[in-house]
Amino acid sequence: MKKRRERTTRIINELLLESAIGIHELSSMLGVSEMTVRRDLKKLEEENIIRLVHGVAILNPTSRPGETGKHYHITEEESVRAEEKKRIGRRAADLLEPNDIIIVDSGSTTNYLASSIPTDQSITLLCFALNILIEAHRKPKCKIVFAGGYLHEDTLMFESSEGTSLIKRFRATKAFISASGIDLTLGVTCSNSYEIEAKEASIQSAKKRILLADSSKFGKIRSAYFADLKDFNTIVTDTGIDAEYADAITSMGIELIVT
Repeated sequence: MKKRRERTTRIINELLLESAIGIHELSSMLGVSEMTVRRDLKKLEEENIIRLVHGVAILNPTSRPGETGKHYHITEEESVRAEEKKRIGRRAADLLEPNDIIIVDSGSTTNYLASSIPTDQSITLLCFALNILIEAHRKPKCKIVFAGGYLHEDTLMFESSEGTSLIKRFRATKAFISASGIDLTLGVTCSNSYEIEAKEASIQSAKKRILLADSSKFGKIRSAYFADLKDFNTIVTDTGIDAEYADAITSMGIELIVT
């Protein structure tokens, strides 16, 4: 299953660069049979991500993964579904325990988590985004570990191989992860490929993995795959989550917190 998701993510990323790619070319690129490529493309076509025309895959211009009609910027994203994200952030902060060691991912929803950490809460927090760093610095009993690097202005995330190595060596009781898209088949995705390594390292370095996502993220697919739903122990979302997703999540044994 994971290999198929990795293939479909690769297909989407290639189509974001190229206007159209043939099945034979994709078969050679991915190192799989043309029949396997056709099955992958059929699924993407069903999700309205691509169109298949005479053996050529074309990204659907009305459903380009990672695009919402305007350029993403976190300061704008924080105002979208802000009340839901605030509730999610506050509820996620309730999961903190004394002397927790946590990783907080970049994102607008995780920013509300960071701002909701009680001022008397003694924790160690690793982060790699400017907005999270600022919020954590306001908490007098929060010990901060910061993974720096190149600053991406759109997400306020710092990225570097050294930063990723630091996350990989770190050990946390909990990791709070954000996402741009959640799909039952194609997994948990984000909009930018540069986010993948930090998210994967955060998940691998934590005992408990907690996904924070407002209900609008469910059923969406973005171009950069980084995890399966089963990689998370807990998901915190709002009351708008579709019943299909709520039932599927609980059937996987994942704790679902709706706020």
